[in-house]
Amino acid sequence: MDETQRSMLYDLLFDFGIEGVIITDQRGVIEIANDRAADIFGYSKAEFIGLNVDQLVPMNKRLGHSGLREGYAENPHKRRMGVGSNLSGARKDGIEVPVEVSLNYFKSGDGVKVLALIMDVTVRREQAERIQKFNRELEQKVELRTRDLKASQQLYQVIARNYPNGTINVFDRSFRYIFAEGEEMYKSGITSEWLVGKNYLDRVPKEVRLQIKDHLASVLDGKNATFEIEFDNQFYLINTVGLADDSGEIDRILLVEQNITQRKEAEVKLEKALEKEINLNELKSRFVSMASHEFRTPLSTVLSSMSLLEKYDALGANEKKGKHYERIRNSVRQLTNILNDFLSLEKVEEGKINIQPTQVDLPEMMVDIVDEHNQMAKEGQQIVLDCNCDSEFFTDQNMLRIVVSNLLSNAIKYSPEGVTINITSFTSNDQLTIKVEDKGIGIPADEQEHLFERFFRARNAVNIEGTGLGLNIVSRYLQHLNGNITFVSDPDVGTTFTVSLPMHVKQ
Repeated sequence: MDETQRSMLYDLLFDFGIEGVIITDQRGVIEIANDRAADIFGYSKAEFIGLNVDQLVPMNKRLGHSGLREGYAENPHKRRMGVGSNLSGARKDGIEVPVEVSLNYFKSGDGVKVLALIMDVTVRREQAERIQKFNRELEQKVELRTRDLKASQQLYQVIARNYPNGTINVFDRSFRYIFAEGEEMYKSGITSEWLVGKNYLDRVPKEVRLQIKDHLASVLDGKNATFEIEFDNQFYLINTVGLADDSGEIDRILLVEQNITQRKEAEVKLEKALEKEINLNELKSRFVSMASHEFRTPLSTVLSSMSLLEKYDALGANEKKGKHYERIRNSVRQLTNILNDFLSLEKVEEGKINIQPTQVDLPEMMVDIVDEHNQMAKEGQQIVLDCNCDSEFFTDQNMLRIVVSNLLSNAIKYSPEGVTINITSFTSNDQLTIKVEDKGIGIPADEQEHLFERFFRARNAVNIEGTGLGLNIVSRYLQHLNGNITFVSDPDVGTTFTVSLPMHVKQ
């Protein structure tokens, strides 16, 4: 090949090669370049010649590249860049293009020249990324397939490691552990390895052992079993199923055990909330019924008496006014008692009872209560007080006063005219006892168990004013005072209530 042919061949390789070719001076100015080099970086060839190679480097790396270029000019050597790394060049439009660069140098009359062969590896890198993505997807599919193959085994079809709040166990026909996993097991510090080979029945409490053994025996006979057990204040739901071998014979037992204590507690709370809601609805219903009845009578009395008083004023009949003033006072007192009952009940229901013990002069308080109720007594009724008790008494005076007042008010209300009502109090062994005895209508024997329930009215008392709340409030107040109340009653003979409570109540 002569010199002319060799020159033509070099020109072909330079102009039509797949690599870009750039020749620069020591300052990095492009002196010679082929069309491919200009095309890689998005320039026309005329624009490309005369550029500094620093302009072909991305902006964020350009400053560092200038120093590298100057260092190479001082110590030129053969070098490849970008192979196996993410080397990028900057196009005219600012878009980065992945490249690989081979550097070399040669000397000419005007100094050292740098030769750069540039390969646009965009397609290759995209192919590599696609291959990597394909490999990742393939690895994922292999991993999933491997997992599916493991899960397809009979043992792992039903076993989930880290089973929440329970354990998953597999036993042989002798109830010895083959496998055990689950959160509940690890909470107790037991490992699967420790359990394998041990008998399951040896680990369950004696009180439920026979029950569980019977269920497991039925599973070996081909029956599934689901049941609950309770021990150590914990509740467990157990599901069991037989596992058959290739011949179809059951040779293992799968037992899934779940601690359902929290669920049981939630069910109890839900039941209590539901019961409370039902009671509240019943309370509202009874209140409407009671209020419409109990409020109507005293209000009607007040209205009628006021009307008569107006007439008496017009007639000047002053002697008849006193009777109606008394009727108004009694009606207002009745309404006040009803409202007080509801206020007391509300405090109890809302848990707003705050015991405030103080030094109580019991004889003085009892006399005061009797004097107050003498004004409410029916014609001919007498209240006889026998107070043989110490004045040194420490309790919540307001609550005790409500208790005694309720009992005495009931005695007056349910007793006929002209009878004696006895109220007795005495102390013994640091206990105060108060008895209220009436000669009233009594309480039917078959209804006595309901006496302290809210809104209870005995059938022989439906025509007598009352809310049915007083004795309920009395019993609940006495609970707060660490006391109790009992009674003895005979229909048409009378009732005696006995209250007992400590002489000193703590706050």
